[in-house]
Amino acid sequence: MSAKPHAVAPFTPAARNSDKAGRLRLVRVRDLVLPVSIGIYEHEKQAPQRVCINVELKVREGDGPIGDDIANVLSYEDIVNGIKAIVAGGHINLVETLAESIAGFCLADPRVALARIGVDKLDIVPEAASVGVEIERSR
Repeated sequence: MSAKPHAVAPFTPAARNSDKAGRLRLVRVRDLVLPVSIGIYEHEKQAPQRVCINVELKVREGDGPIGDDIANVLSYEDIVNGIKAIVAGGHINLVETLAESIAGFCLADPRVALARIGVDKLDIVPEAASVGVEIERSR
């Protein structure tokens, strides 16, 4: 006698955005390309390089309604401005250091439960579209 398969709940956006701690929202910044002073080699310190930054944040939603009010959500404009401020802070040797700085900035907001950050140099290896790292950090 074979066992009946268990019914599987359908995958829905509501299922994706909830957990025991409450509802979560995914906030993204995709393919943000900025000139960045980055690299360990002397020639990399002479001029900025094109760097592509990707950010995915799992953000805890509040208990109340959004009310179509920017004050009730984590603004991607604030994320982009924070990244620009980090990049403007001076030369960075490693893409790993830049990724960690961005993750730290994002996690400073208490609503952010998890940050996934990708940093890619676009013009380093001619045969590759990009080279870089992706990290994931949580509180």
